[in-house]
Amino acid sequence: MTHTLRGRCVCDRVRYALDLESAPEEAARTTLCHCRSCQRAFGTNYGLTAKVPLAAFRYEAGNPKKYRQENGVTREFCGECGAYLCEYGEEAADKFRYVVWGSLDEPEKVPPKGEFFCKNRAEWMPEVQGVFHKREIKE
Repeated sequence: MTHTLRGRCVCDRVRYALDLESAPEEAARTTLCHCRSCQRAFGTNYGLTAKVPLAAFRYEAGNPKKYRQENGVTREFCGECGAYLCEYGEEAADKFRYVVWGSLDEPEKVPPKGEFFCKNRAEWMPEVQGVFHKREIKE
């Protein structure tokens, strides 16, 4: 049974769907990233993304713009409203998409399972309880 989740940009010009092979909380791995790159891209929201197989991700409307960072990460966003939709690194480009959690229509269906780069977590930001925590990994 396929489970479909949908998402969109703020102005609704770019829409996407995730066709997941199992329940969303099992098929997507949502994590909160505190790395410097995510802090810059997301601001105070940091990098809350849901990792999904590339085969499950498809655009239903609009054509997102792409920006490739010096570190090889490509971010896709709406060219009209600027809403950030997904990202992927060079090694993951043909395997996964990291979908911006807040762009999902029903984000509560894919709750966080972990945090990365916890050493960079802002002091005011609480730790997500009941998930794995990775203090340091290679940036």
